[in-house]
Amino acid sequence: MPYGSDAHHALLLTVGELSSKAVRHGHASGRNFRLRLSAEGTAVRIEVTDTRGECLPTPTHPAPPDQEGGRGLLLVPALADRRGWYLCADGPGKTVWAVLDVSPCS
Repeated sequence: MPYGSDAHHALLLTVGELSSKAVRHGHASGRNFRLRLSAEGTAVRIEVTDTRGECLPTPTHPAPPDQEGGRGLLLVPALADRRGWYLCADGPGKTVWAVLDVSPCS
């Protein structure tokens, strides 16, 4: 994936957004979040796992123009080809994931 390409920017924005949501909304004292990137053919899968299973992702409405935050869960669907979340089977928490096609034609 070429540095500075549209695919590179989309990947950086998606990783940043999912990670910041895990820190801000999924943080439990003394626990971290986990970031996992993996290849799926010509796509990259991003998974962010936190320890707060009771704080589930919910769709948001566009934030007012003067509001500093509140657009993250609108940004990810705009960039990702697929996305979702699931509760962790092996302990507390949830994983939020997104898949971005990074093929040369995308």
